[in-house]
Amino acid sequence: MKEPHAPTLELLGVTRTFDPGEADEVRALRGVDLTVAPGEFASLEGPSGCGKTTLLNLVGLLDAPTSGEVRWDGRSLGGRKDRERARLRLEGVGFIFQRFYLLPALTARENVELPMRALGVPRGDRQARASDLLSEVGLSGRERAFPHQLSGGEEQRVAVARALANRPGLLLADEPTGELDRVNTEGILTLLEKVRADRGATLLLVTHNPSVARRAHRHLTLEDGRVTADVREA
Repeated sequence: MKEPHAPTLELLGVTRTFDPGEADEVRALRGVDLTVAPGEFASLEGPSGCGKTTLLNLVGLLDAPTSGEVRWDGRSLGGRKDRERARLRLEGVGFIFQRFYLLPALTARENVELPMRALGVPRGDRQARASDLLSEVGLSGRERAFPHQLSGGEEQRVAVARALANRPGLLLADEPTGELDRVNTEGILTLLEKVRADRGATLLLVTHNPSVARRAHRHLTLEDGRVTADVREA
């Protein structure tokens, strides 16, 4: 499996409107211009409904803009067929969500294997990598545990391992500590920082928690679908 590549991300005049022309039209993003360099750790902050998750979904190829362009390394992601978008997403993006989204009928190792199965990685190779990743996130010996046998912090560690399965260059984390207590929050943030530093991946993290946001090197604030602040650490 190839080594990760963290692309330069660009959003050029990006808008996203849901139900356009209807009485309940929602303008989630309103002309966003943004460039994120490879390897950056940026937090996305702002009130509920300001467009944070929508922005992650556009960057991570889960959605497409109503207008404007999203680019990786100068290449537009628009106009691509669903199969190509799915392949790019599988190979290049690791998603980490607030609610973990582990499949309850699968063991920890089997959950981590899922992205590799989708890429056709041979069974022996994916089992070995899944076990290595679980060990890396501090869950050695828990490969055969089912989600209901894990604590919340352990479930999120499995989710992080799953996000790393295909060696993505881009990690998108949507409130990854929102379900966790202070101790587990610290553990997950430390883990994400280590992963980013070791692999050179880009990390975009959505959070409402100021103490979580402070861990980032760049702080983006979204309000009413627009980037209203962009602050880099000195």
